[in-house]
Amino acid sequence: MTAPACRFCRAPLTTTFLDLGEQPLANSYLTQAELDAGTERAFPLHARVCGRCFLVQVDDPVAADAIFDAGYAYFSSYSESWVAHARRYAQAMAARFSLGPQSLVVEVASNDGYLLQHFVAMGVPVLGIEPTANTAEAARERGVPTEVMFFNAETGAALAARGVQADLMAANNVLAHVPDIGDFVAGFRHVLKPQGVLTFEFPHLLNLIEKVQFDTIYHEHFSYLSLLAVEQVLKAGGLRAFDVERLDTHGGSLRLFCAHEASAHAETEALAALRRQEDEAGLRRLETYGGFARKVAAVREDFLGFLARAKAEGKRVGAYGAAAKGNTFLNYCGVDARDIAWAFDANPHKQGRFLPGSHVPILSPAQVAQVKPDYLVILPWNLKDEIMGQLAHIREWGGRFVIASPRVEILD
Repeated sequence: MTAPACRFCRAPLTTTFLDLGEQPLANSYLTQAELDAGTERAFPLHARVCGRCFLVQVDDPVAADAIFDAGYAYFSSYSESWVAHARRYAQAMAARFSLGPQSLVVEVASNDGYLLQHFVAMGVPVLGIEPTANTAEAARERGVPTEVMFFNAETGAALAARGVQADLMAANNVLAHVPDIGDFVAGFRHVLKPQGVLTFEFPHLLNLIEKVQFDTIYHEHFSYLSLLAVEQVLKAGGLRAFDVERLDTHGGSLRLFCAHEASAHAETEALAALRRQEDEAGLRRLETYGGFARKVAAVREDFLGFLARAKAEGKRVGAYGAAAKGNTFLNYCGVDARDIAWAFDANPHKQGRFLPGSHVPILSPAQVAQVKPDYLVILPWNLKDEIMGQLAHIREWGGRFVIASPRVEILD
């Protein structure tokens, strides 16, 4: 069998990072009719690392437009902490780059307007670019002008031809979501003003490796990003990084500040320090990526042991958060509704449906108090504090929170 080619540099991919077997699409929540029909599909979920550019990536056995279709159920605004993060970003960028009524902020993958609404409130003109029609419509209802399209070199050039020129472009947690990362990044140089600024936010690969965050791997995430790999993609697109901030979001992310290669933005020491850290961690050596599968298998055994003990003690286990990362985790562990009776999620678009693969029913958080689980496994561990604050009342009946990765922790 011929090795697949790297989605950026086209070198053959001969090194496995992690093989998670066959899994359904992580954001494809099932209706009762779909569950009864038994037609759910699963696809290989195999992550590899490129020996030339060191981009970690999954095979793409399913087309992007089948993942981000009209029924795509992720709405950013259902996370209060994420909306607050977006507000802080908007305030900081407006202050740092002197954005005002004369400026234009363009966000790529603008979802339901969760971020651009804050610029609108400050009187800064905005434009959202969003490939999913249902979230784009939600953004428009918030007063955020939004166009439905996939962003790439072609659509970026088309926007520029219409006169769209941005002082600030944001692409937060989307760089991993594009199958052709080079073509995607090449679109920004068309829309960005000569001295404009582009920010990417993405989970840092180094955290994924060191903290065993394997549940962030799913078909929708085509790439897993280091500064090392991203800087090569930027250079190919006529761009360069000049600054970086480290964020706590998504288990540890980077906010990378980028600009045209010929721009006047000076490179910071923070960026140089991150390059040194990645080099010291060995991200330029293939052997660094080996052994990850063994760490992941240990996490699975630990969690299955917890479930077995809970079952033996007659305890009822629920999960909070019908999140994509939770679906990867549950399906890799082989968990189903016999092990976890319910999943609770604040997104009404998910309630009344079933998790892909495990087929755990999704209920409203209001129903936690009705069914009174003994253990509540927090699947979106990056939102642990927010969720524990919202559901502190489970302690009234002796309920306890559980974090499953990188090891099981029962929290009082």
